[in-house]
Amino acid sequence: MTQEFAPGDVVEIETDQGLAYVQVTHRHSSYPTVVRALDGLHESRPADLAALIAGATAFVTMIPLAAALRQAGATFDRVGQVEVPQAHRTFPIFRMPIRDKAGEIVYWWFWDGRSLSFEVDLDQTQSALPMREVMTGSRFLEMLRTKAR
Repeated sequence: MTQEFAPGDVVEIETDQGLAYVQVTHRHSSYPTVVRALDGLHESRPADLAALIAGATAFVTMIPLAAALRQAGATFDRVGQVEVPQAHRTFPIFRMPIRDKAGEIVYWWFWDGRSLSFEVDLDQTQSALPMREVMTGSRFLEMLRTKAR
């Protein structure tokens, strides 16, 4: 198994509900890789990985992919290298809630890999942005099972 994944790498992950596929889209010097989970679980590996990559996205997250999957006990393998689709080449914007002492959200930070901006209230588009968090392997696997259907 590959230690480090590069943008464009397609990784097959075994779940108890089928094979899930993700593509590494970005690396950042201070954060784990950005991964795009592809929609759908499969009984066997699709013959055309490029067509798979061109499909819908289930979710986007930051995760130290290989280490997190190993820690969660998952079976996975790099199965190809496909150019990141044009729509996913720009570093994604992540959102992060800023809370007061009582735990209430005061405002939201938005991070594009370089700079921060903020808003007090989220609109529908901003609510759909991925969270700026480093996901654990167990949570990642659970999201693959529930969101990549």
